Amino acid sequence: MPAGAPNLVGLTQYDNQTSFFGDGSNVLLTEGAGYGIVVGFGFFFAGLTIALVYGDYRARGGRHYNSEDFNCAGRSIKTGLIAVDVVSHWTWSSTLLQSSLEVFTYGISGSFWYAAGAVVQILIFGIMAIEIKRKAPKAHTVLELVRQRWGHTANWVFFYICFLNNAIICVLLYLGAGAVFNAATGMSLYAAVMLIPLSVCVYTVVGGLKATFTSSYLHTAIIYVTMMLFAFKVYSSDLFPVGSISKVWDNLTIMGDQLPVAGNQGGSYMTIMSSGGLQFGILQLVASFGNVWADQAYWQSAIAATPAAAWKGYLLGGILWFAVPFTLATSLGIAAVALDLPISTDEANMGLVAVASASYVLGQGGVILMLIIIFMAVTSAGSAEMMAVSSLFTYDIYKPYIRPGAAGKELLVVSRITIFVFGIFTGGLSAILYVANVSVNFIFLIVGLLVSSALPPLAFLLTWKRVPKGAAIAAAIGGQAAAIIAWLVHTKIVYESVDINTTQNISPTMDGTIVSVGASLVICVVWTLIWPEKNPDTWAAYKSIELQDEELVVDHYEEDPAAMDKALKYTWIAAGILTIIFCIIWPVLTIPAGVFSKGYFSFFVILSIIWGFAAAVVAIFLPLWESRDVFARALGIAPPKTNALPTSTKPNGTKPDDSAHHGKMADTPVKKVVE
Repeated sequence: MPAGAPNLVGLTQYDNQTSFFGDGSNVLLTEGAGYGIVVGFGFFFAGLTIALVYGDYRARGGRHYNSEDFNCAGRSIKTGLIAVDVVSHWTWSSTLLQSSLEVFTYGISGSFWYAAGAVVQILIFGIMAIEIKRKAPKAHTVLELVRQRWGHTANWVFFYICFLNNAIICVLLYLGAGAVFNAATGMSLYAAVMLIPLSVCVYTVVGGLKATFTSSYLHTAIIYVTMMLFAFKVYSSDLFPVGSISKVWDNLTIMGDQLPVAGNQGGSYMTIMSSGGLQFGILQLVASFGNVWADQAYWQSAIAATPAAAWKGYLLGGILWFAVPFTLATSLGIAAVALDLPISTDEANMGLVAVASASYVLGQGGVILMLIIIFMAVTSAGSAEMMAVSSLFTYDIYKPYIRPGAAGKELLVVSRITIFVFGIFTGGLSAILYVANVSVNFIFLIVGLLVSSALPPLAFLLTWKRVPKGAAIAAAIGGQAAAIIAWLVHTKIVYESVDINTTQNISPTMDGTIVSVGASLVICVVWTLIWPEKNPDTWAAYKSIELQDEELVVDHYEEDPAAMDKALKYTWIAAGILTIIFCIIWPVLTIPAGVFSKGYFSFFVILSIIWGFAAAVVAIFLPLWESRDVFARALGIAPPKTNALPTSTKPNGTKPDDSAHHGKMADTPVKKVVE
């Protein structure tokens, strides 16, 4: 709604308003509500995590956590929980907020391209998940493979990019959540961006990766339930002036006629034929590859999974995650347009579109629900990022360079200290960027061009033996430098000035991100073809990676090679087919529809609701079913696992001879085998 104009759909209370949240005095909840959610839920999840850790302790027969358990979750996580964890740490606060902003800006193409542009990376990463299980079953981090293959210089180069990626993701999480809490409750943004990571630190330090997995399940379940509540309220209620698909279509038609979207077919909000939406989709597609491949959190989940669950979890996780931005933005993002809410540009750039819609749709209850699910998204994704950085520092900086002789207990202490330091650092960085007037939208758009150069070399890490260390290092650094130059030059040529506003336009950020991947790929491939690695023994070298703890650990390393080869084949096929469907077939099939008729729009909305509902059912019930034996042991219904020594595996992974059963095994430390 333009400044000073009447509301186009009859909501006279918004006539002539220039912003939804006003000057900060027009908050929707009390300041105490903001602190109550941040601090109260923080303590709640800390307590919950302690209870979960205790339950897991009982289920495992009284065995305490060690560094392997803390950072790798015993490599025993099953398909359902891996899938939910993928949903959890790919559901940033920007997933909930930015997706609605894209709909507010481009119409329904925004919800589709946000979801489609960021789902294929998860599907394809399933290939990396199965490859790391095949070739490096005892690895702890992706940088462990980098150092093993390309040496120490490469280790530091990729640590820089991975750390940069993790830090920017955390800033996106905290700054986005802080802006929402500030606008909705009047809570100090500075307090929010410091208290939120502190609350995440508390429960992450207590339980490590396994507790992060388990608590992420609860976060994700609540997000799905809340998402479906908003969808049903917008499209199936007595809410004026929406409440049904037909009413929403009528209002969007009015909005398209009165305030047409530049670059959209017919100026309509109800079309996939959107030049701006397509540009955003390309940016999202390319940038998200860098976000995933340069994020230790995704490698960590693959490492934590059982071999059978690694590839299945990522494929299922991608399909489940698609529903989050698709369904939520198709309800709250569309509602903001259909209600003609007076959301200012600054409010939109800080990710407040969904909050404004939630406020109108469910009143204060809707705002509280939005604050809760945003806090859930931040704590679950933030916990994964903290664990990622903790693992990188522990196994790739501290162990190899500071204390090579460090044992498991010392590594566990280092991991926990790193979590606190990183949490405080990223909270402070968020506050600094806010003072510098850097918006969530700006950070979201530029992260890809800064980290996507790591994609080609890291993709080749487990798939191409001939890539030498020089090619990997030059590709990572050269691609990033080329991206920054292309981004700034494009901005200067097209917009004549380079500032915080011009540099966050779609076209220069999209070009910079494409250059980041393209330049890196060219450098890596050309260098490798000219000066290939002559004597690659990479895969054998990966097998030499050993565990870093002297205590009993779960031994879920090996699986039948033929089964793993078959799983890799299935993953390539499934990921390829789904990628083609999401990025080519689906958008092409919408071309004949042009501007959606009421019937076609109804089909689109109903599909989003069904997908969201099905995803919610699977995400909530599959992990519970797969973990029924663990719950039984934790509750004392079934006997706990014992610490009996195994008869199937020795520390080097070979089969013991019969003499081991007659006393010799007592002299050899072995590792515990569990499900």
